[in-house]
Amino acid sequence: MSDPLSDLLAKRDWLLADGATGTNLFNMGLTAGEAPELWNTDQPDKIRALYQGTVDAGSDLFLTNTFGGNASRLKLHGAQGRVRELNRIGAGIARELADKAGRPVIVAGSMGPTGEIMAPMGELTHERAVEMFHEQAEGLKEGGVDVLWVETISAPEEYQAASEACGMAGIPWCGTMSFDTAGRTMMGVTSAQMVAMVDKLSHQPLAFGANCGVGASDLLRTVLGFIAAGPERPIIAKGNAGIPKYHDGHIHYDGTPELMAEYAVLARDAGATIIGGCCGTMPDHLAKMRRALEERPRGPRPTLDEIAAKLGGFSSASDGTGEDAGAGRERRGRRRG
Repeated sequence: MSDPLSDLLAKRDWLLADGATGTNLFNMGLTAGEAPELWNTDQPDKIRALYQGTVDAGSDLFLTNTFGGNASRLKLHGAQGRVRELNRIGAGIARELADKAGRPVIVAGSMGPTGEIMAPMGELTHERAVEMFHEQAEGLKEGGVDVLWVETISAPEEYQAASEACGMAGIPWCGTMSFDTAGRTMMGVTSAQMVAMVDKLSHQPLAFGANCGVGASDLLRTVLGFIAAGPERPIIAKGNAGIPKYHDGHIHYDGTPELMAEYAVLARDAGATIIGGCCGTMPDHLAKMRRALEERPRGPRPTLDEIAAKLGGFSSASDGTGEDAGAGRERRGRRRG
């Protein structure tokens, strides 16, 4: 069966995704410890503004304000009984704006990690994880998303549970993991291991990749790791806008729009198809990224030296695979921009 994202991927050799959700909402007044998902009902005009900023900047795909919209995370705010409502409304606002865009814009239903540790290391069973993801997926489906978007996952068991839940909901999905510990996820998954895991899933994603992590350089090194493993489906790259710095009481990301434009082109040339930003990425970053992807011709696959020279050094000497001879030289030069 056809779906809007697959149709768009068949026509284009790159798609621009969105940027940050949390960073933008904090700039609108969200406070630390407050659940962003509650704004879907309490501050719908601000959620519309969040989505509209992304569309106006040129994104072909944007994520709903539902990252923490599962029962485990919402329980921290006494809202575990509102999972389907908050996801449905967050998706519905997105659907309304995407349909008015005047061009194809994909609504992706964001599903972040549960915040719990999977068994046997923790107490979260596979069955309970599937149940939580499925509940959220059904709410997003009711709200009209085109695709489910599992993101910032560290544990392979949780990724597998999310894939099963997406299959139960009967809707296409994409899924990214966060590689933030010397080229691995927090639970030790390497880029090559993720490719092997995705290939074995019974309900496979339309596209997969990496988001968040340390910085743009590290994320592109992970993308190159995916490509080296020979994946059969499109790769997603959603890197942070630089490195977080604490300044005047809040976290600021040092990546300029110009740096993120450079990152977008490098991501495309490295082999990514769906390219966006994560933490710190604002509409002005996205607009520069869109322009660069449109105006700059495709080039050869970048080397790690070229990535480091243009975006700044890697946070670790290794890419996590153990095959880092000449591939993970640590560079701590000043970031451009």
